[in-house]
This record gives sequence, structure tokens and C-alpha cells, in this order.
Amino acid sequence: MRSQKIGLPVNFKKAKRPNKNFLIGTYTILEPINVIKHVDDLFDNFLKDNKGKDWTYMSEGPFKEKTLFKKYLKDNNNIFFYAIYSKRLKTYCGLASYLRIKPEIGSIEVGYITYAPNLQKTIEATESMFLMMSNVFDNLGYRRYEWKCDDLNKRSKKAALRLGFKFEGLFRQCTIYKKRNRDTVWYSIIDKEWKKIKLVYKKYLKKENLDQNFREKRKLKF
Repeated sequence: MRSQKIGLPVNFKKAKRPNKNFLIGTYTILEPINVIKHVDDLFDNFLKDNKGKDWTYMSEGPFKEKTLFKKYLKDNNNIFFYAIYSKRLKTYCGLASYLRIKPEIGSIEVGYITYAPNLQKTIEATESMFLMMSNVFDNLGYRRYEWKCDDLNKRSKKAALRLGFKFEGLFRQCTIYKKRNRDTVWYSIIDKEWKKIKLVYKKYLKKENLDQNFREKRKLKF
């Protein structure tokens, strides 16, 4: 009888859970959500998307009433939200979160990413993702960082690949949201890939790579 193959042994110590520390970059500051402090800026900036297209593939939203938006931020107890502050724009203009946090096996997901129009396609948008990624691997000690989205969400799929995530597969009829089907695409970065990815980000995020309008001179490529 042939011996069965098994996975390599893993000497892994439990990862840490996200904490209340700010994630501070050159262009952005990510602050654990404080509804009283952040809600006004976020709500006003999200309203700049007057057709609500940025919320199409989110489980909730868009929000036309501030009270409903406050409830959204307060009720997601299992989601670790960050408010994204742009130093250049001097406003909170985005949300991103950690979720499906599993310290025992070292797996964590990034999600609920919502960028106001003034944050989209900016150096701040990219740095925000780098700060969360760096925190996961360098500070919290995770083995696996996940990105998932609706298979119909072309912008999210393109962003995942641009940011260094690798495609893993499609989960058909994975869930239902807003009374419609969702086939979910999975992407990930794992710890052994991080060193190389980090170097690419460091080079990309240098001020020398930006023109006077803070636009990239050289694209982010892995």
C-alpha cells in the first residue's frame, strides 16, 4: 500500500487580532472607526457618488440618510473598520476593514472597501491597501491575506490583481445579497510572497514616483 501524502508540518504561533493602533503612512492615516469622529466626512464624501454605483456590489448601501449610515458602521461588530484619512485632501474619504479573522490558523480577509470618488485611483488609495497588508504580515503575524468579491465586480477583480493578490478560484452560488445571487471570486497573498511584494510597494510609493499632481509616473507591477 502506497503511503498517503500529507501537508508539510507547520510551526505556527497564533497571530494577533487587529488592535486600535493607527496605521500611518506617507499620504494616509488609517484610524479604527470612531462613528462620532468620522461619520460626517465619510457620509459627505460618499454622497459625491450621486448614482450610488460604488455600493452596487456591497452588502448594504448606498446611504442617503446619515442615521442609516451610522447604523451600518455600528452594527458590523465582527468587522474591524478603518476610516481612511487623506493628508493631502484633509478629509476622511474611505472605508476598509479586516474580517473573517482567524488568528489560530493565521488567516484574515480585507473587505468592505469603499472609496469616495475623491479617493479613487489615487496614491492614497494604494497606500491604504499597503498599510493594511503590511500590518497583517509584519505586525500581526498572519500567514494568509484574502480578498473576495462578486465575480461580476470587474473593478474589484482588476484591483486585486493590481495590488499583488493571486487568483485562486470561483465559488459558484456562494451567497445571496440584496436578493440576488453572488458567485464569489477568491484571491490571496501568503506570507512567503510578502517580502517581494513589499519591496515593489516601497519603490512605487516613493515621492519620486509622483508628479506635481500626485499621479503615478510608474505603474504598480508585480
